[in-house]
Amino acid sequence: MVQGALSRRIEGIGEGSVIGTLSKLLQLTSESVIVFDGAGRILLANDEATRLLSSSGTIVGKDVRLFFPAGEGDFAISEFSPSDLPFPVDGSGARVICASASGKALEVRVRCDSVRAPGETYLMLLMPVEALELAKREEDRALDDLRRANHRLSGTLNIVLDTIDADDLQALFGRVLEEITETMEADGTIVYLAEADGFRLRGMSSSLAGERVPRFMPFGRSIERVAVRDGRAVRLRLSAPRNEALRHGRLSVREVVSEETHEVLKVKSALLPPFSSFMAVPVWFGGHVISIIEVGWRRLHPLPKDDAKLLDSVAHYLSVQLASAFTALRSQRADHLASVSTELREELLDSATEGAGEGFLHRLGEVLRSVADELEAAAVTVREGATKGLVTAVLPLNGPRELPVDLDAVTGPHRRDEVAVVPIPPESELSTLLRDLGEPCVGALVDMGEIAGGRHGALLLRPDGAEPLDDLETDFLFDLAADVRDIARGEEAREQDKRIAQALQMGMRNELQEVEGITAEAVYSSATAAASVGGDFYDLIRLPGNRACVIMGDVSGKGVEAASVSAAVKTALGAYAWEGLGPARMVRSLNEFLLGFSRLETFATLFVGILDVEEGAIKYCSAGHPPVIRVSAGAEEISILDVQSGVVGAFHDIAYQDGVAHLSSGDVLLLYTDGTTEARSPSGSFFGEEGLREAVMRESEGEKSFEGFVGRLLSTLDDFTGHNLEDDVAMVALRFDGLER
Repeated sequence: MVQGALSRRIEGIGEGSVIGTLSKLLQLTSESVIVFDGAGRILLANDEATRLLSSSGTIVGKDVRLFFPAGEGDFAISEFSPSDLPFPVDGSGARVICASASGKALEVRVRCDSVRAPGETYLMLLMPVEALELAKREEDRALDDLRRANHRLSGTLNIVLDTIDADDLQALFGRVLEEITETMEADGTIVYLAEADGFRLRGMSSSLAGERVPRFMPFGRSIERVAVRDGRAVRLRLSAPRNEALRHGRLSVREVVSEETHEVLKVKSALLPPFSSFMAVPVWFGGHVISIIEVGWRRLHPLPKDDAKLLDSVAHYLSVQLASAFTALRSQRADHLASVSTELREELLDSATEGAGEGFLHRLGEVLRSVADELEAAAVTVREGATKGLVTAVLPLNGPRELPVDLDAVTGPHRRDEVAVVPIPPESELSTLLRDLGEPCVGALVDMGEIAGGRHGALLLRPDGAEPLDDLETDFLFDLAADVRDIARGEEAREQDKRIAQALQMGMRNELQEVEGITAEAVYSSATAAASVGGDFYDLIRLPGNRACVIMGDVSGKGVEAASVSAAVKTALGAYAWEGLGPARMVRSLNEFLLGFSRLETFATLFVGILDVEEGAIKYCSAGHPPVIRVSAGAEEISILDVQSGVVGAFHDIAYQDGVAHLSSGDVLLLYTDGTTEARSPSGSFFGEEGLREAVMRESEGEKSFEGFVGRLLSTLDDFTGHNLEDDVAMVALRFDGLER
């Protein structure tokens, strides 16, 4: 009957075909299907129904009520009624208990409906509730997989869009790491960039703030070797420590298992990320691994292969971005270290006035501490000991200690221009020695050569397991060592020049000879107590015929050159004066002499005067020098000798002219160098010519004695400057007394 109904609906399919088609359909469905008639007799059952309800292999011909007992009763003799069944036959679903093939009660979901055909025929579908729930779980899992796939795809797209043309490197790292963490629903992400000796930490997601994350992974000694070897993302999990390892206390080595190959790796705990499950992803560029990305979970977590493939895709995209970032980071770091190097060089140069002795070494110690802070290391000063092959080092934890280090042997292959920087890798003898002492043991030895009569150097050390110094940092240290060497040499040369200049000064000591009819006094004050001999000089030379030559000069520059020029100028002027030349002629001859004498662009300002005591007159030439102040007897009038000419030793063919002034008994002449009028107060104002004239009048008035006149002027100047002269000061005062008749 069923067949006829079906055959009427499907054109061209015969009755036999319908039976065969129905039979095949029943076999293909995953549900249990039973057809029974109006007497409750099973007419047809598929394999699923047979396996579900019978252990004997067939249920066709049996009363359907046998499998759905509704209570006590003899089904064999009672007449069948659909109401005998514990489920409706109107097509609605119901959950009932049936007798399974194992003999145990089984809860199933049943749907049963009558078939429109001659006679009563019923079609029933059965599905174990457990199978339904399994199917539901499979459906939920499929939906969850789909959601996760969509989330991964969306996250990957965000990484691509957010990092296109990124120019802020820190923001780039920050966005990428946060995006990867969120996309993979992980607990954190870490990125390392390749350097010459390993992978250095360059960023981590915000979720890992405060966590212990290895800053450096040396080549071949951490989980990076597996990722590099396999060439793709590797799925790893941390094994639980064994009881034997726990008994030994601190776990210095942990076992890591590869999910791919089940290979067990032994890795130092200090080199592991803070995860229990994680994936290590190599980033390739130009045939080299330029970065390692670690994505992980704090607790054991499933690591699907598809997630590893997705991370490989992300790494492939990021390769160009990270290569660019790597180059830019190195450039930024190099620029920063160059800036720091310049600042430290200036600090060392500021110590120039301290000489090349203990003062310079103290400043050098301060500079080394700044270097250590920059490199996140400890600075240890090193001096070569009296015994060959030993150095004395002031270690952070052990204090002063002799170490068996032969500086010549260790630094020889690395020495350039008498300085050297020698890396101290973890496997070196010196590193092992320091590690055994419990000291920082990774870094570099810097040999700065001879300073202040001794061999000096430094150790820049990081803790055991820290990243070694990279090539930029060792280049930075070499530049520092070279600067120290050059500045120390310069200080030693300046010290030598100072001694030579002092010897020159002793040989050309400023002198005021006694001249009848003239009372003279002078004062000289150096800008700093430690200053080398400068270019200020003066002289009063007694000449025949009641005459005298007074000289005041200032040679540009300091040190040996200025001192030697000053000596030559004084000697030449003295000779010219004894030859009887006039002041302008003396200065003109001196100009030509200086232009051929000095190898440097050295010039001088001069005042040269020939005093005729008998006539009461002074003939003078002022060559670019501050004008001489004349104070009349009793301080009734103040004036200047105002005839001026150009400086000496700058140009050929300069015109020099004489001036003449007449003197009366008691008149005072004050000669001075420009350090007097250019002296500054702490607020920055100049003492100036007006200030000097006021001081001169104040110290000349009343009953004040001429004796101590220039000393009082210098005290006024010191009070004005707060005892902080910026240039040397020389003053000479001449009182014209005249000849006794």
